Amino acid sequence: MEVNTLAIEGLLLFTPKRFSDDRGYFMETFQEERYSTHIAEPFVQDNLSHSNRGVLRGLHLQLPPKAQGKLVQVLQGSVLDVALDLRAKSVTYGQYVSVELSALNGHQLYIPPGFAHGFQALEDNTIFSYKCTEYYSSQDEVTIRWNDPELHIKWPLNPPVVSSKDEQGVKFSSFQSPF
Repeated sequence: MEVNTLAIEGLLLFTPKRFSDDRGYFMETFQEERYSTHIAEPFVQDNLSHSNRGVLRGLHLQLPPKAQGKLVQVLQGSVLDVALDLRAKSVTYGQYVSVELSALNGHQLYIPPGFAHGFQALEDNTIFSYKCTEYYSSQDEVTIRWNDPELHIKWPLNPPVVSSKDEQGVKFSSFQSPF
């Protein structure tokens, strides 16, 4: 497995080893012993989402004490994945990293607590997997507006397909970070 740090501290890009032959491929998508050398928190919940091309989900986070770290990957299709730093004392506060994740490249992105997360599906029938370090808690969830002009996030497909909940996210400037 290859592990790379990204431009914002705490974000990690994993590329699990694939074993391919004429039948297809095999890869280990998680093994606690190997991943725990890079990720301190245990994973407690797995989620899947299915999206068609243009669907944008996010930017989501949960507040302490229910803050989540996420290990995300695409099982089918591809996405542009975005992690926004909301750690108030971080030198990269308010900055984001975007990474293309696809079934083809096999990359996984670890997003620690203190980041908002979102993605836009680049293909129909995209299946996205999340391993989370905390259980989902609707009362602790916050959505930052995906199109806040202050963030300058470059989403690839316009207009996106967005839920009413995500459309009503809070402005970045009004978010008071507890991180």
